[in-house]
Amino acid sequence: MDRNRLKRRLRELVRTELLPALGSQPPLDLAIRARGEAYRATFDGLRQDVLAIRIRLTGDEAVG
Repeated sequence: MDRNRLKRRLRELVRTELLPALGSQPPLDLAIRARGEAYRATFDGLRQDVLAIRIRLTGDEAVG
């Protein structure tokens, strides 16, 4: 159950926070691997991690 909840949360964050920012970037393959502490992270904590990935990939620090 926890594994599925984490997958759903990460999938939603990638859909809403990461994919829109990558729309103008060249295609790429990306794998997000959840470490053990991700199971205990809050949704906002996971969001911050996904936003950090977004910044690394796009250089866009203006996150809104």
